[in-house]
Amino acid sequence: MDEMLTHIDVNGRPRMVDVGEKEDTARRAVAAGSIHMAPETLKRILDGAVAKGDVLSVAQTAGIMAAKNTSSTIPMCHNIFITGVEMNFEIDEKASAVHITASASTVGKTGIEMESLNAVAVAALTIYDMCKAMDRGMVITDIRLIRKEGGKSGIYERQEG
Repeated sequence: MDEMLTHIDVNGRPRMVDVGEKEDTARRAVAAGSIHMAPETLKRILDGAVAKGDVLSVAQTAGIMAAKNTSSTIPMCHNIFITGVEMNFEIDEKASAVHITASASTVGKTGIEMESLNAVAVAALTIYDMCKAMDRGMVITDIRLIRKEGGKSGIYERQEG
């Protein structure tokens, strides 16, 4: 493989890629993941009976904040201007899970995939944190990119299955 690693300089040291010459384009990325829990934990979330408060509302806010702060925790991510973030939670009583989807958008020189992925991860971690006193066996799974649009590489859509 003759391709250079973009985040490594000629001396083998980490570097942030310079995207200054790239064109601004509209970009959007959607990520998803799940948190599985005991049925009683899910029931308490739905009933608003968790001592720490409204779990899904706090997780939604945490996901949005995570998207906005991705470059603070992922070393090679650029600090980008985010034009919007949407968080959605699907309750799956059969699987005793909350399925989380985050969609983030920007107009800029680099992608927004990491922001969407980070939003899902932190929303799931927030649910865990708020419910851990009653259910330490919760499992966060399947955090993945679902779709991305914009930039030189165009559209990516994950084929689920």
